[in-house]
Amino acid sequence: MSLLRSPEIVAFRRSLAVQRRVIGALLMREVITRFGRDNFGAMWLVFEPMLFTLGVAALWTAAAMNHGSSIPIVAFAVTGYSSVLLWRNCASRCSMAIEANLSLMYHRNVQAIDVFFTRILLEIAGATASFIILSVIFIVIDWMTFPVDLGKVLGGWLLLAWFGASLALLIGAGTAYSHVVEKLWHPAAYLLFPMSGAAFMVDWLPDTLQQVVLLLPMVHGVELLREGWFGNTVRTHYDAGYMATCCLILTWLGMHYVREAGRKLESR
Repeated sequence: MSLLRSPEIVAFRRSLAVQRRVIGALLMREVITRFGRDNFGAMWLVFEPMLFTLGVAALWTAAAMNHGSSIPIVAFAVTGYSSVLLWRNCASRCSMAIEANLSLMYHRNVQAIDVFFTRILLEIAGATASFIILSVIFIVIDWMTFPVDLGKVLGGWLLLAWFGASLALLIGAGTAYSHVVEKLWHPAAYLLFPMSGAAFMVDWLPDTLQQVVLLLPMVHGVELLREGWFGNTVRTHYDAGYMATCCLILTWLGMHYVREAGRKLESR
């Protein structure tokens, strides 16, 4: 018997096919529910983060917020605020996601993790498309330069996406246990924004403050991304291994509590 035709492999492939159909159906439902079929429809998934980023870039440019640095303010804003949208939107969209989709939980093939993965995929796709489109436009009109090291930009972005996904699982599962988690998350998200590295470079801070902000995983991802974009024109401080370790811990915690939240739903 061929290994590919063994009962275990066949069962796994069938389960994978079912999972793919479930995620696909949930993606279509989520897009239609959030954006509808009129006007731009699903394109708002990309336009929305683009508008936020453009707004911040315009404000920072008008205020000349370059902190005496030679970094182009538009490039600084795009790389910074796009990074914030990537992880913050993932967590915010997964907050109360189970309650909003409670009726779907009665379907045998739909699990809590499917709802979270659907929202995470949409937010990562929207933020990534927004970042790419804005970067290409600004590079073409010479408001941004092409990245010095595209590999580091990609590495930083993937780490930030992983952080956003792991945080989203933890916040989403937490809100299934208590609404207090949702109440705490919203102010926490606003407080984390000015500390996330989006509006500053770590090197601009005093040494004691540098050690504090570097405790936050997302700061390392932003610093890595900006090193890839600006090269030696900026001095960066990051530890990709530290960020990956934090993401791994958050992922484990998130998956654990998502499983417990699913069991809680099954016992109802």
